[in-house]
Amino acid sequence: MTSPTSRRTVLAAALAVAAGAGTVSAVPAAAAPSAPTEPDAPAAPADRAGKPLVDNAFWTSYADWRAGTAKGTRAVPGLRPSLVIGTPVGRTDYADPHTGRTTTWEYATWTSPTHRSKVPATEVIASWNARTPAGTWLQIELRGRYGDGTDTPWYVMGRWTAGDGDGDIRRTSLDDQTDGRSTVWTDTFSVDDAASGLRLDSYRLRLTLYRKPGSGLTPAVHRVGAMASDVPDRFTVPASTPGLAHELTVPRYSQNIHTGQYPEYDNGGEAWCSPTSSQMIIEYWGRAPSAEDLAWVNPDFADPQVCHAARFTYDYQYEGCGNWPFNAAYAATYRDMSSAVTRLGSLAEVETLIRAGIPVITSQSFLKEELTGAGYGTAGHLMTVIGFTADGDVVANDPASPDNPAVRRVYRRHEWETIWLRTKRYNAAGNVASGTGGVCYVYWPATPTPAQRKALRSVGLL
Repeated sequence: MTSPTSRRTVLAAALAVAAGAGTVSAVPAAAAPSAPTEPDAPAAPADRAGKPLVDNAFWTSYADWRAGTAKGTRAVPGLRPSLVIGTPVGRTDYADPHTGRTTTWEYATWTSPTHRSKVPATEVIASWNARTPAGTWLQIELRGRYGDGTDTPWYVMGRWTAGDGDGDIRRTSLDDQTDGRSTVWTDTFSVDDAASGLRLDSYRLRLTLYRKPGSGLTPAVHRVGAMASDVPDRFTVPASTPGLAHELTVPRYSQNIHTGQYPEYDNGGEAWCSPTSSQMIIEYWGRAPSAEDLAWVNPDFADPQVCHAARFTYDYQYEGCGNWPFNAAYAATYRDMSSAVTRLGSLAEVETLIRAGIPVITSQSFLKEELTGAGYGTAGHLMTVIGFTADGDVVANDPASPDNPAVRRVYRRHEWETIWLRTKRYNAAGNVASGTGGVCYVYWPATPTPAQRKALRSVGLL
């Protein structure tokens, strides 16, 4: 469904900005605001025949870590169980293509049990939550089994560290991975020819944890998993019935006030829709970088935390800040936060999360005339859904706005649902291009409330 060019552009920032209306909202406390009574949650994403389209699987509990195959790693119990280096099993040299340095690292590995997906998949996206002290990092790999019983290679889904100091690697995706039947496009495993009927029936994930020899430090992985999906090609989607009138109070940040700032991170703020959206939601949950964290930012720049988010979501191979799992991993570096990349099936599912106080970051692309009131078209853009009007229309914080007060927008429900959920569209040249098929990021506290837990479970994230 994707290609190198479309995967690059679908994560780019909006091509133009438009005026909007609204006032800046206050940052709430860490607890979510009160919400309406929750009705029964919608079913998991499915087609009209009831066939599921999305399967989520995550390893996060002490029992989960114990169930995998450990070589030098150990599981740590507690309120938030984790996987860490116990006794390294070896050393290896890594030649970092983005720094030119070759460094020796100790390592240990953990391999998940085989997960048989409820959805024979054309695409898989991994995501993870971890802490990586300076001088540590981790690699996430996926190996799948096709329906004909053959296996993919071990595909690298990311080499990641939270920092970028002198002793750290540069976080990176890995290009040019293919076996002639499937390919990894930045952060997405994709079957090359979905029309052939080839599908991925099951997969394993492998974590390799690295540290400087003898340092005693270790990454701590709290959660790892993947979203497998088989969303059919579609230019349109059926309209969902509105079921909620409620709006969350979420900070408003414009990416465009950062235009030209720190061009080494994807040419500056005009391309920062993803980290700007991430930062809005991180601060909604009451988390934020410290003054020490922000000391590197030019003090003349407003909203330095947005610059910080861009720097620490930046993928040095992709040369952009829109790597989906890297944004989710960045959110989870904050105190007691969890995150995941998934696909949802309708705005009814977003309503379930909003009702529980959980905003959603969605990825979409559209022509100017396809989203009334946006005032621009884009090959790929991230926004946050923060609520719904009494008529069911979408209340969104759109970072492609001229300033912070203009960020709050109201968009027509079915227009939004179409541009977000479709997998095929016509671009400005009249050619067929790809859509994301409902991709979104979801961030929530590591200890959710009962209502939040119910909502997250209903969409497959718990």
